[in-house]
Parts: sequence; C-alpha cells; structure tokens
Amino acid sequence: MTIFLMTVFLGCEKKPIGEAAQMHWDRDMCERCKMAISERKYAVQIINPTNGKVYKFDDIGCAVLWLDEEKIPWKDKAIIWITDAKTGKWIDAKKAQYTDDSITPMAFGFAAFSPNTIPKNHQAHDFNYIIKKVFEIEKLNTQKVRGE
Repeated sequence: MTIFLMTVFLGCEKKPIGEAAQMHWDRDMCERCKMAISERKYAVQIINPTNGKVYKFDDIGCAVLWLDEEKIPWKDKAIIWITDAKTGKWIDAKKAQYTDDSITPMAFGFAAFSPNTIPKNHQAHDFNYIIKKVFEIEKLNTQKVRGE
C-alpha cells in the first residue's frame, strides 16, 4: 500500500508554470474546434502565465482565433508552444519561423520550425505575420460562407 501511494504522489508532481504539458494524441481535443488532436506536426499549447492552465489546439490558426474570440485578458503574456514540424519538439511559437504551404488540420497552412530546422528554399515568416494572415484567412472563409 505504501509503495502504491508513493507512486501516485510521484505521478502527480506538477511541472513549473510555462512548460509544455504532455499530449494525449487522438484524445486531447482542440479548445476551439473540438477536433481530436492527432497531427503531431502542428499541435499548439497556450498556457495562462498566472495559473499554469493549459489549452491545447490542433492548428496555430485555432489558437490565434481562440485568443481573440474568447477575449483572453492575458493573451499578450500567454506562453505559446508549437511543435517543430520537422522534429516534433516543442518550441516557442513567438520565436518560431513559419512556412505557409503545409496541409494543416484546419487548413491555415502554417508549419513552425526552429531556425535550425526550417526547410531550405522556403520563405520564413515570423509570429506576427502568422497572426495577421490567420485573421485574413478567417475573414475570407467567413465571406465565402456568407456568399459575399
């Protein structure tokens, strides 16, 4: 009984606020679109810097739109992790370099890379560019749905 309790307590250790949480692929749901997160190349985590609560997403587009739609008061201080599309390792989304020609879960098309893994012969974009483009894509999609 003592060994079991020790295992349970050790298994419940909390990580410091800001670290990427463990993903449960094909079981964790995207906070915005509610799809299962299964594509390991495009997963995103947003962490509330105050309380450490983790929000998971299947595409950087969902993450960017969620921050805006939910009017998250701490969005400028949010800790945002994204998987490097080449290595699968978590990298800082705000420092990542992005390409815009990938087939992603929600069709925004952005893949993140560290400076060492970005493919040659691809134009690199920064996080601010991605935010701008996500809103442009969403506006176009909304206009198409409305028949404008």
